[in-house]
Amino acid sequence: DVTLKVDLVGWGPDVEGLTLGGKGEPTTASSFTYSKPISYVGSALMTIHQAPGTPAPAGVAPNTSPVEPELAKLREKDTSIVALAKLPAGSRRVTVLVAPAASGTFQTVVIDDDPSKLPFGQLRIHNYSPMKIAVKCNNKAATELKTRQSVLAPAVDEEVFYELAYDDNGKWEVQENNLVTVKKDQQVQFIVLKSDDKFFTSSDGSRSGFLQTLVLRRPKETATP
Repeated sequence: DVTLKVDLVGWGPDVEGLTLGGKGEPTTASSFTYSKPISYVGSALMTIHQAPGTPAPAGVAPNTSPVEPELAKLREKDTSIVALAKLPAGSRRVTVLVAPAASGTFQTVVIDDDPSKLPFGQLRIHNYSPMKIAVKCNNKAATELKTRQSVLAPAVDEEVFYELAYDDNGKWEVQENNLVTVKKDQQVQFIVLKSDDKFFTSSDGSRSGFLQTLVLRRPKETATP
């Protein structure tokens, strides 16, 4: 068993009516935003349940791919189980990304946010896009990240200036240069992804770039159990 706090983040539209291990009050995994942290004690293979009759996330095309076998087996006995999340041993805090998948289920990505993995005052950059990226922070040498790899970047005067590029069939394309504020009392994550979600679309219908970026911040007073 593990004991930790969990932040749910909707990887797309809001996902309503969720409980961890089938216990507690239902909560919502808000779209690309931290939820209210939930205390969890239980199996390291955490089941995520959804209340019967909860509306499906809006604007998501039906997914006809098969449900992963481990989840499908559990759903034979309990159809309220809609996702599984494999939690890291010894961690005190995790973020669980929740994305719509097949037949009313959800796919999860677990990020270990224990302070030993995500120090205060540093920026952790994640590549959740389908291609290789390169990031240069505060004029240091660029770091290449394959899908699901990450790197820590120390802040200078509570700022990280970054340059982001992506591998376009063997040619590096620079997408953007920008600045992220990283205060000494915050855990800050910078996530690079590829998404068509309306969250990344401006009021005039335009999008910021080929890849999308997201910043998640957690103040120190809510970061530790």
